[in-house]
Amino acid sequence: MTLLQLTILSLVQGFAELLPVSSSAHVIMAEKLMGLDPTSPALTMLLVMLHTGTMFAVIVYYWRSWRTTYFSSPQAMRSNVLLLAAATAATGLVGFGLLKLITHLMLASHPGFEIEHLFGNAKLMAGALAAAGVLIIVSARLQARAAGRERERQPTVPQAMVIGAVQGLCLPFRGFSRSGATISAGIAMGVSQSRAEQFSFALAVVLTPAVIVKEGWRFYQAAGTAHQDLLTLLAPNLIGMLLSFGAGLLALRWLSRWLEQGRWHLFGGYCLCASLFVLWVG
Repeated sequence: MTLLQLTILSLVQGFAELLPVSSSAHVIMAEKLMGLDPTSPALTMLLVMLHTGTMFAVIVYYWRSWRTTYFSSPQAMRSNVLLLAAATAATGLVGFGLLKLITHLMLASHPGFEIEHLFGNAKLMAGALAAAGVLIIVSARLQARAAGRERERQPTVPQAMVIGAVQGLCLPFRGFSRSGATISAGIAMGVSQSRAEQFSFALAVVLTPAVIVKEGWRFYQAAGTAHQDLLTLLAPNLIGMLLSFGAGLLALRWLSRWLEQGRWHLFGGYCLCASLFVLWVG
C-alpha cells in the first residue's frame, strides 16, 4: 500500500466513521476503486488502528460535555451508566442474534458461509445506505414538527433500549450508518438532539473496543497464515491512526454544527445519493 492510498483510506474512515454516512460502505468502495484487497492482513491491521483513532477523537471531542452531564454527580453517573448498559445489552441481543440468524439461514444453501461475505455486496450496501437516508430524513421532519414543544433532555431506559436495538440492526449491514440510525432513533422519540448525539457516541465508545478486538483477532489469524510481521505495519498504521483522529475531530464539529443549524436532513439526502453511486460502481 502506498502512502497516498494510506492517506485516502485514513481520511475516508476518519470522516465517514463519525458522520452519519456509513464509514464501512465508503471504505469498501475506496478499496475497490484503488484495487486493494480488504481481507489482506495489512488492511485488517490498518482498520484496527483507524477505529482506534476515531474512538480517541470521540473521547476528546465529547469529554467536556460528558463531564458536565454524565459525570456531574454520582447520581447522574449511575443513571447514565444504566442507560448505556441497557442500550448495549439491546445491541448485543439484536445485533449478535441477527448475525447468528443470518449465518444459520445462509449456511443451509451456502456451505462455508461467513457473515463477512455480505460486507462487499453492493446491493445490500446500497439498500442499507438508502434505509439510513430515509431514517435520517424522517427523523428530521419529526423534529421540525415538534419544534417549540417541550422535549426530553435525555433518553429513558426504554428509549435507550430502542436506540441500542437500532444500533444492533446496523452490525450485519455495511451501509446502515450506526451514528445516523441511533441519532435519528433518539430524535424521533423526542430526545433532544444534543443528548441524542452525546448518547450515540457514548455508545460508540462502549462498542468500539469490541470491534477493535474482533478486527485485531482477524489480523492475528491472517498474519499467522501470511507470516506478516507486525512491526513492518506499525509505523504506517500509526500515521493512519493520527490522520483518522484528526479527520474524526473535524467530522464531529461538522456534525454538531449541522444538527444545531437544522441541516440533519442533508445527511439523509447524501446517503440516498451514495446508495445510487454504490449500485453503479458495484
